[in-house]
Amino acid sequence: MKRPRKEHERRTTQVGRASARPAFAHRWEKEGRLKPALLSAWERTLRDLSDTRAVTETATGRSCTFGELEAGAAAFGFDAAELAGRAVVFALPNGIRWLELFLALIRASAIAVPLDSAEPAEAQRAAATRLGAAWWEGERLVALPPARRRRDRELCLVKLTSGTTGAPRPLFFTAAQMLADARQVTATMGIGRDDVNYALIPFGHSYGLGNLTIPLLAQGVPVVCGSIALPQAIAADFERWGPTVFPTVPIVWRALAAAELPPLALASLRLAISAGAPLPPEVARDFVARFGQSIHAFYGSSETGGIAFDRTGQQTLAGGVGRALRGVRIKPLRGGRILVASGAVFTRGNRRRAGASGAWIPPDGAIVSSRGDITLTGRRGNVVKIAGRRVSLAEVVARLRATPGIRDAWVGLLPGRDVALGAVVAAERPAAELRALFQSSVAPWKTPKKWVVVPELPVTARGKPHVRELQRLLG
Repeated sequence: MKRPRKEHERRTTQVGRASARPAFAHRWEKEGRLKPALLSAWERTLRDLSDTRAVTETATGRSCTFGELEAGAAAFGFDAAELAGRAVVFALPNGIRWLELFLALIRASAIAVPLDSAEPAEAQRAAATRLGAAWWEGERLVALPPARRRRDRELCLVKLTSGTTGAPRPLFFTAAQMLADARQVTATMGIGRDDVNYALIPFGHSYGLGNLTIPLLAQGVPVVCGSIALPQAIAADFERWGPTVFPTVPIVWRALAAAELPPLALASLRLAISAGAPLPPEVARDFVARFGQSIHAFYGSSETGGIAFDRTGQQTLAGGVGRALRGVRIKPLRGGRILVASGAVFTRGNRRRAGASGAWIPPDGAIVSSRGDITLTGRRGNVVKIAGRRVSLAEVVARLRATPGIRDAWVGLLPGRDVALGAVVAAERPAAELRALFQSSVAPWKTPKKWVVVPELPVTARGKPHVRELQRLLG
């Protein structure tokens, strides 16, 4: 039996009523230009929900209404004449300040470039320099040469693809594409204003933008910002704030499934979503056994936004990722890959088109059943030749994960002229023991030459394998 909702039901605060008319409302009228789609959606949210609680920070206990969020954005005082068409790099933790700054940049016709809050200052500065962008350094805006200004005023976001395997690649998105992604996600998942999103994933990650940030601004779905990704802290947040939707990464679901928590510790939760990396089916099964509800796999990419979702949770138990989101079209291709088309796919610098929409071929291999169910088979390029034989790294990883005593695994190439595999495994047993157990049922050329045992695999702030750190462990 579910516990009744608590704090999140009392979303209105005791502050005076904030004006529902946005502080920047006249500028677009004076300039005679159409408002970007995201601003129009935000203004509708303001008219409907100005006095309603929008954001809560669990670490500070601070909360704000939608109207207060607008006032906080206006307080930045950004000059649109200076920032229009300019990219601005920033790195802040999830919270009210992040959303105020993001909204202020959109209001000023700037292009937001959110980075993980863990990025050091030098990395932020370097990213801004590469993009010809300004940089939000602490509490001030720093203009860095060479400055660039984009003419397309509908551009409002840059996603930087994961830099763990090389230099990050900027992807430019319009407000309409961001809105399309969020609406496809929320329509498919049935997320609305009566829900409360629990935010541990970064707001600026592709996953966070589609599930948390844009639904908040454009559709009025409130957010509770968690601060510690540990089972006891998460359970305490659910007890106090009663969130109903929780999108996060597999490592968090694994920790919750293994924690000694009572079955009702997440009683207010109605929708558990896993993305960012493959969720092992055994984790999904353990979670169902402990808490009595399913985890739903969600698959997407930086280029496309959301792609597929397991509506029932049954595909996740079998290692699948569900079917295409509403508004997303998927075409199976030869070679075991798929083409994804929707209004959320980036088009700037993308030669592929599907009508008025963009199209993209993700690097993941995928099998699509006659019913439309999608199962991922590993990334393109994850096949190497060892002793003249082709070896799939994804297959080796799958076999390692199926080995008793190994919770998780990553496989890469060892440095040197000769092609050889190395494995980093999350386990407690000695490497020699695990290797002997593994190679007893696997061909010698598929057995990693070097084994490194760690308590948990290193991951990035976005929940993906931290390739640089994993490669460093292999030497």
